Amino acid sequence: MSATDPPSSTPDPRHRATAASRPDTRPAHAGVAEILRLLREVYGEMPWRPHGDPISELILTILSQHTADTNSGRAFANLISAYPDWDAVRAAAAAGIAEATRAAGLSTTKAPRIKQVLQQIRDERGGYDLGFLRELPLDAARAWLMALPGVGPKTAACVLLFALGMPALPVDTHVFRVATRLGLLPAKATADAAHGILEAIVAPEQVYRFHVGLIKHGRHVCRAQRPLCGACVLNGVCPSSLAAKRLT
Repeated sequence: MSATDPPSSTPDPRHRATAASRPDTRPAHAGVAEILRLLREVYGEMPWRPHGDPISELILTILSQHTADTNSGRAFANLISAYPDWDAVRAAAAAGIAEATRAAGLSTTKAPRIKQVLQQIRDERGGYDLGFLRELPLDAARAWLMALPGVGPKTAACVLLFALGMPALPVDTHVFRVATRLGLLPAKATADAAHGILEAIVAPEQVYRFHVGLIKHGRHVCRAQRPLCGACVLNGVCPSSLAAKRLT
């Protein structure tokens, strides 16, 4: 289960999404570059360092669904301690995988899904090396991952961004909330639709900084309940904050 050599942090131009999947939804207000500039003042540079182990990222992200990062990280560590390699995980009883990963929650659902994912990858590729995805256009690599059982746009984007250095943009609850408040997403946009909408307005080289920056900001300032608008560096460019000021 060792990681492969990390790819370059410079996105390959082949990985830009097709025009059909990246509609022109650029909002008519402060651009993404300005938002990132302001966030950089608070959170630093946030360099992109893909780690190049896509199968581990895939399993970890499945475990992270509907739970906190600390729980999924502990479950993943328990899993790789319990089994010597991915073949052993694939061949193991679902009950054994569920026991090893119970820290992540919903383990009786996630365990058979992990087995199914590993089996399908093994059947199609003869092993568990997903490095070939790096050579595909972004949309094709995403589609291949989303054909796996239980893999949606967020899980696929995490594998592509964090492990393979491809500019797919995962939209978690923090990214979705902050982007909506900033007016980057339509009010009725779904979380699944948000991936394509945001990738259409965030340059490939900015995807990682945008994702991490909005997560940090969502955790520390732009919280779900009682956001700290008075201390927010984005006050001057945030439609939600400006609207609230007009009402006071």
